[in-house]
Amino acid sequence: MTTIIPTAPMADKRTSTQNRSRSQARKAALGSFIGAVVDWYDFLLYGIVAALVFNGEFFPKVSPAMGTLAAFATFGVGFLFRPLGGFVFGHYGDRLGRKRMLVLTVMMMGLSTAAIGLLPAFATIGWWAPVLLVTLRAIQGFAVGGEWGGAALMAVESAPEKKKAFYSSGVQVGYGVGLVLSTGLVAIISRSMDNASFLSWGWRLPFLFSVVLVLIALWIRSSMEESQEFVEKVAKREALGEARPRLPIVEALLRHPKAFLLIIALRLAELFTMYIVTAFALNYSTANLHMPREFFLSIGLLVGAVSCVTIPCFALLADRFGRRRIYIIGALVGMFSAVPFFLALDARSTVWIVVFAVMLANIAHDMVVSVQQPMFTELFGTEYRYSGAGVGYQVASVVGGGFTPFIAVALVSFAGGSWHPVAGYLAVGCLISVLVAARMKTGRTVD
Repeated sequence: MTTIIPTAPMADKRTSTQNRSRSQARKAALGSFIGAVVDWYDFLLYGIVAALVFNGEFFPKVSPAMGTLAAFATFGVGFLFRPLGGFVFGHYGDRLGRKRMLVLTVMMMGLSTAAIGLLPAFATIGWWAPVLLVTLRAIQGFAVGGEWGGAALMAVESAPEKKKAFYSSGVQVGYGVGLVLSTGLVAIISRSMDNASFLSWGWRLPFLFSVVLVLIALWIRSSMEESQEFVEKVAKREALGEARPRLPIVEALLRHPKAFLLIIALRLAELFTMYIVTAFALNYSTANLHMPREFFLSIGLLVGAVSCVTIPCFALLADRFGRRRIYIIGALVGMFSAVPFFLALDARSTVWIVVFAVMLANIAHDMVVSVQQPMFTELFGTEYRYSGAGVGYQVASVVGGGFTPFIAVALVSFAGGSWHPVAGYLAVGCLISVLVAARMKTGRTVD
């Protein structure tokens, strides 16, 4: 038997290809991460400032309670436009490629955020102020709707086969960094000036800072290469003489209709835990419990910073021990932490508030999101994956995330100030996610 030994040029070519593949994977992961930082900084900053400022600056002609509801309703408007962004950017991302869409989403998100920082208040332009605020929030939602699908796909499709959760976890780490930046800037500015100055103009500075982040993101994303998996799939179709799907979202719906419902149910644990801790609890603790706003801003800083470590660590565990196992453990932690978190709030116990905020935001939330990128994108075929996973992800954002602070505030109002309905709302959402994940089949979808 003759053994064929690769010649040096063949070995060098193989090594060069492997090095190029690793470099592409790293660039894709970095580009996805930095874009996520920009988008989540902008998106979360709005929620933080809405809880503190927007009721008085943009809705002063209504009662304080109704002003808060109106401010959180504008927060939810961004989520309503996320599925549209997922559809539009997903459509062109599946037909033209992921990279082009990711450049557009980060530009649109950053510019609309900076515009909010320049927007005159109600006292200056009357009802045009809330109208323009809602419009800019809608643009934010449209842009971020196209971001997650493309960023997740670039990272997942470029990553090594057995490290897809880890390489794509930067999409979610970007959330933590965005949370640290947005909360940190608001906290620093809040502490560096008196309350009147902060409410008048200080809150605008973090919105204007978005321009700096956008420039950094554009510089990094310009060096990314298109997803190799996408390029290979397109080349294969063209070689066989097959046409690309005219409407990728329709193809995704027809082939995998249950996948959309799975994504919605699986995101409930993530969305309920994070938005109740970072948006609702900030308002509830200041308005109902008269706690200083700096306390929950500091908690936002803490959970954001910790998530930069916990998310990639949980992703590594998921690559080793299985995504579904990590997901279920996280959702269960969220379910069992709901009531203790509100008991700690009610008792104004700062230590226990911090402990259970970390349990909800850094254990439950971070375990769940660490596996979402490969778990969700692999529910769909390559050529309609941007549309399918992107739209499914953003529809879930509307159902489970956008109006969570609004619903939580309404539940407290209806219950006469009691937190019990909100705790039940959080626990039931996590339970639904646990049950769906436990029955979910594992394995990659075949194109």
